[in-house]
Amino acid sequence: MNGYAGILLAAGRGRRFDSTGAHDKLLQRLASGEIVVGQAAIAIRAVLPVVIAVVNKDAAEVRTRLANLDCEAIVCLEADQGMGTSLAFALSHVQDAAGWVIGLADMPYVKPETFHAVLEALRTGADIAVPVYGGRRGNPVGFSRKHLADLQSMGGDQGARRLLQSFPVIEVAVEDPGIHRDIDTIDDLTNKPT
Repeated sequence: MNGYAGILLAAGRGRRFDSTGAHDKLLQRLASGEIVVGQAAIAIRAVLPVVIAVVNKDAAEVRTRLANLDCEAIVCLEADQGMGTSLAFALSHVQDAAGWVIGLADMPYVKPETFHAVLEALRTGADIAVPVYGGRRGNPVGFSRKHLADLQSMGGDQGARRLLQSFPVIEVAVEDPGIHRDIDTIDDLTNKPT
């Protein structure tokens, strides 16, 4: 693969949403009628032709929904170790890409235009690109392949925050309050982003 790939991290357990685990937040319906993970997948797939979605071993329905949206859903058996572990696992499936735009499955309010803006920053030479709205950085985050080894060496719940603090970051201004909105509570399903 010579182009860019999307990575959708969908392996979290969502314990803040439902501590019992009875209701998977990624399968809940938004006010639009779409499910959380579906809306997130639609946005990233609108921009990136290849999307790897990482799910946990207990997420058969999430995996099926993602596959139906043309995302390659892969099961990370160690997903409970944290986001860094899931990201490194995803990268092992698309490590030959020119770079990656990484989205979060519990952030369904991010607009496709934001994914496009981050991707364009990578295409025009950024090694790390993040969207900014209202003076604050958000998601998704883009990385060029220059950072492949660093990303693959992460583990646990570290995520990519360390890289954002250690290397130059291109900030991409967007008109998208969704870059700050994830689904943590039932109210987040119906409240519009501000």
